[in-house]
Amino acid sequence: MVNFPVRRDSGEVEMFTGYRVQHTLAMGPAKGGIRYAPGVSLGECAALSMWMSIKCAVVGLPFGGAKGGVRCDPNRLSAGELERITRRYATEILPIIGPDRDIPAPDMATGEREMAWFMDTYSQQAGHGVPESVTGKPVVLGGTVGRRAATGLGVVFCMEALFERLDWSMDGCRVAIQGFGNVGTVVARELTRRGASIVGLADVTGGLLDPEGLDVEEVIAWVAEHRFLRGCPAGEATTRQGVLRASCDVLIPAALEKQITAENAQQLECRLVVEAANGPTTPEADRILLERGIMLLPDVVANAGGVTVSYLEWVQDQQKYFWDADTIADRMRRQLHDALGRVFDAAERTAADWRTAAQLVALERLVEAARLRAIWP
Repeated sequence: MVNFPVRRDSGEVEMFTGYRVQHTLAMGPAKGGIRYAPGVSLGECAALSMWMSIKCAVVGLPFGGAKGGVRCDPNRLSAGELERITRRYATEILPIIGPDRDIPAPDMATGEREMAWFMDTYSQQAGHGVPESVTGKPVVLGGTVGRRAATGLGVVFCMEALFERLDWSMDGCRVAIQGFGNVGTVVARELTRRGASIVGLADVTGGLLDPEGLDVEEVIAWVAEHRFLRGCPAGEATTRQGVLRASCDVLIPAALEKQITAENAQQLECRLVVEAANGPTTPEADRILLERGIMLLPDVVANAGGVTVSYLEWVQDQQKYFWDADTIADRMRRQLHDALGRVFDAAERTAADWRTAAQLVALERLVEAARLRAIWP
């Protein structure tokens, strides 16, 4: 926990509180995002850092989990104030971060701009450029191509591998997506290109339904002009929760946590849930879906494309050699397919559901690393 002063544009000095939690270092350096939000707390960062440990272990990345952030309202801060907060926060946690210790990345309300400030602050202290100190940077500063689309594309790669295992066809598959930000947009566009039919879409303002399939490009164009789905004439209007009840083959929650709950899990009309968001399904809803025979691909695998490409960015920065977009996508696909294979094998071995199997795979890897490192002295 760090407390630090920042000068506001008005000249007033305000104190801010920041956090950085490293869950485990047994696997290698810690890895996790930095978020700016009014509700950022030590408990939240601790929970999310453990989540990252599980995700990295499932995918087979040489990282432990971390998470951090600053408690603030980024919507009430100017660009200059955000820069001063970012640079001061980076300076405060400097002793515990670095390319071989803890590599931050973007998260809620942070992006390429903030990571550029963060990397520059670290580099100023080191006395030379250290692009591998953070990931999610602009390409010109050592970022990687394909980073923005990574999470959404990873969801699609996981679905392709799962469909092959289930002997399902992507062609004609009816999909509903809750969340139409960066991840949801990429998923909708890529699935459409593969022959799927997007029968429902939703964002924070509402949703659209069309059992015959929405024109995704028309919807994307509307959002580009109006920012939100509200008022889009491409389909029948519904609510954000209404999309969850759409009749479909695959439901993809790609927005907020705790969207599928004990209250609405009985109303879902799908065969498969793919968690593109973090924690969209509550434990109570998990049990209901299991009882109903609705399969669920958990978030720690389904949305791991983002951290996988962050890893590939870190590798490229370390070796000072960069790959093209096709190479990045191919390496991410192989990493995620291997992870899914381990999860499916664990599920068959233990007769567990896929979420439990994913956690087993992660815990087995983490325990093995700690056991082999042993205790010193």
